[in-house]
Amino acid sequence: MSETGTTTRWLDHPDGHRLACLTAPGTGAGVVFLGGYASDMTGAKASFLDRWCRDRGRPCLRFDYRGHGRSGGAFGEGTIGRWTDDALTAFDALTEGRQILVGSSMGGWIMLNLALRRPERVAGLIGVAAAPDFSQDVWWTMTAEQRAATPRDGAVSLEDDDGATAFSRAFLEDGRANLLLRAPLEIDAPVRLLQGMRDRAVPWDTALRIARCLTTDDVVVDLVKDGDHRLSRAEDLARLGRTLDELLEVRREAARSAAIPDR
Repeated sequence: MSETGTTTRWLDHPDGHRLACLTAPGTGAGVVFLGGYASDMTGAKASFLDRWCRDRGRPCLRFDYRGHGRSGGAFGEGTIGRWTDDALTAFDALTEGRQILVGSSMGGWIMLNLALRRPERVAGLIGVAAAPDFSQDVWWTMTAEQRAATPRDGAVSLEDDDGATAFSRAFLEDGRANLLLRAPLEIDAPVRLLQGMRDRAVPWDTALRIARCLTTDDVVVDLVKDGDHRLSRAEDLARLGRTLDELLEVRREAARSAAIPDR
């Protein structure tokens, strides 16, 4: 046990690496957290969601992609496609019934991929600074010299206010093959997009682009004027909790409406 009421589970992926997962027991629609690039399942948002679920008796799943946190595999070999496959492996093995997906930053890209592949299992989506297609943004922020050197060197390291971040050639190429915001996103579930307007990693209008692509009409974009990329302050986590409460209420209302015969 890593935290009170939370169980560590290990999944052996067919590729040979092991996925570290943390699960909390419960009933009803659960919550699945999908973390960001180079993050892990013990961060502020992931831990908050675990506590939120345990306080309400709902299941919760968080895990580390290959090359992240406690999971096996090399980080430099990870791509959106492979990390989506890790998410599907954990989702299929460790959850039952319909789930609310919470995707943070890159996890928002993987969240959308998961919803497109398992539509019947999704009760709702919450993107926190969701960043689908961000590999293209990385590519176009690179200098011509960096773009020319990436095939030769196999990776590029980019500096920002938080330090250096490495991106492999495989990640950039796979990202280009998995772009989402060029066509309608056929998702029939309520979607909530929380986005800081002082986010220096993901432009705030990305949330609007996602909303335009989604085919469901039940989409709300919640812009936090003084919010940064992480959205991990106490007030940000409280907002995330309220958003979860709202989605569950939407689900309860839909269930009640379905139980009332048409007259």
